[in-house]
Amino acid sequence: MTRASISISPPNDEWIQSQINSEEFSSRSEVVNDLIRKARKQQDELRYIRAKLIASEKAVEQYGWVDKSRDKILAELKDELRRDGKL
Repeated sequence: MTRASISISPPNDEWIQSQINSEEFSSRSEVVNDLIRKARKQQDELRYIRAKLIASEKAVEQYGWVDKSRDKILAELKDELRRDGKL
């Protein structure tokens, strides 16, 4: 494990200490590592959302906007599956 020295503002230090005092964490390192894990997870989720948005934009460029409601699209899909004997 790598050791690092960081400076923390007084309000953040108080918050970290409150996490330790509440016994949710046993050390400053645990608090900081948990925050970093959560930030990395959030970053991964944002990348996923961005990729989905880009894919959606490309689909709109390729196929155009859909002006049907969700219920109408679902009904049409079910009709198609019934015709094909899959539902």
